[in-house]
Amino acid sequence: MSDVALDDRGRLTLPKEIRERYGERYHIVQLHDGIKLVPVAEDPLEALRDEFEDVEKSADELRDGARDLVLDEANR
Repeated sequence: MSDVALDDRGRLTLPKEIRERYGERYHIVQLHDGIKLVPVAEDPLEALRDEFEDVEKSADELRDGARDLVLDEANR
């Protein structure tokens, strides 16, 4: 873990090894006790395609399955 500080203009410079590993763009998530930097892929759509390339169902089938699951859980 590295300690970093904001400069006089409020900028944060991440260490080179972090930038090389995770990239140059981040989404800042505010938590109750701090913040979290979440790397943003250079091509978010391509990253999603890669993440879900083994899913064989269509978006409609996934949505219908999720709806059925929520309805089943609500009727418990």
